[in-house]
Amino acid sequence: MYFLRNLAFLLAVLPVSFVAAQYPGAPTQQQQLQPLTSKEIVSWLYQIPRYPEKLTELVEEIRTRGIGFPLTDGMRSVVATKSGNDPLLRRTLEEAERRRVNPTASALPPSAESDELLARTRNVTLAAANAMPDFIVKQLIRRSVAYGTTTNWIPQDNLSIAVGYRANQGEQYKLLSINGVPAGEEVKEGTDYSKYAKGATSSGVEYISALADIFKPDTRTEFRMVDTDTVQGRRTIVFEYLVKKEHSQLTLALSDTHASAVVGSQGRIWIDREMDRVLRFEQIATEIPAGFPITAASSVIDYDWVQINERKYLLPTHSEIRLTTAQPQFVLQSRNDVRFRGYQKYGAELKVVDEVGEDDESTSAPPKTKPQAEKPAAATPAIPASGLPKPATDTPVDDAPPPPKLKAKPAKPAI
Repeated sequence: MYFLRNLAFLLAVLPVSFVAAQYPGAPTQQQQLQPLTSKEIVSWLYQIPRYPEKLTELVEEIRTRGIGFPLTDGMRSVVATKSGNDPLLRRTLEEAERRRVNPTASALPPSAESDELLARTRNVTLAAANAMPDFIVKQLIRRSVAYGTTTNWIPQDNLSIAVGYRANQGEQYKLLSINGVPAGEEVKEGTDYSKYAKGATSSGVEYISALADIFKPDTRTEFRMVDTDTVQGRRTIVFEYLVKKEHSQLTLALSDTHASAVVGSQGRIWIDREMDRVLRFEQIATEIPAGFPITAASSVIDYDWVQINERKYLLPTHSEIRLTTAQPQFVLQSRNDVRFRGYQKYGAELKVVDEVGEDDESTSAPPKTKPQAEKPAAATPAIPASGLPKPATDTPVDDAPPPPKLKAKPAKPAI
């Protein structure tokens, strides 16, 4: 069993470095490159089944050059077939399509504006992570494996996990069911559920501190603005980041042998331009020690506003975790697709969300034991599909401090 684990984070308010020189391919260089043609992408796709590393190369090439053709359903089908329906490649292509269709809306803001956005997001994220409430959430995990580096995913099982988080105690887990079959009475709450469900495990609650870690001054994260995008109907600025191993808090660990290794990381964050909050977080492990059983690890986390006791907090709603391990006779890839459902205030027992027979596709509402929470419209305005509207004041809804007041600027035309 193996999992990603992040060490505790330290609240701080010092500036985050914004470094552009560390990354090749600045926007001015990208503009000089010709967009990819459909023929080039198809050629690349047909190499992926035999050379899986080509997938990473293709993602970087699309991000750098963009595409010069309409993204059709036929192309989407070929991408899904040849890449094992890779979500990162899908998202990258959809981003490129939006840039192609509306280059004006996709234009990067001035560097001064992006610096201010990054600074505000740093302060709010660190403060919000330190002010998380005690809560319970159900995780619905679809696990699959692939042999070698083929990404030919074979379904393994579906888990339902109850997770309780308390700021002074950390997280506790309880396995509720495997493939819809209720767990036995011998299953107990604890800090690790892997002994009841063999295979790759992940908690998910540490995603709160994982995001905060990259904003800590001690991490010395290097950021570079690279793109714009729309996430959950919200306009975002995309930043690439790099954390070197000597400053990293990211740890890879194996639960059965207790072997662990601190590694570096890189990836992207999608920041809401109005709310100053990270809506998507991509993390890829780097500088993994030679000979360590985990040879690759990555995660993508989507955050959204959820209601807990009539207040709204930005918490994980979906994530995908991928691990590659070197076994004695073969290489094994593991994928956990995790959905978070039914956030509510921490109660006396985790069994409050133990509804094994429910329809897991529609478990976003709290359990029926709290009827007043099932009708949020009666207490608060409904949240539109485009995302949480910006409050009338600048105070975030999860008690994070308001962003610093900036000098008034002329109004910008709507995009």
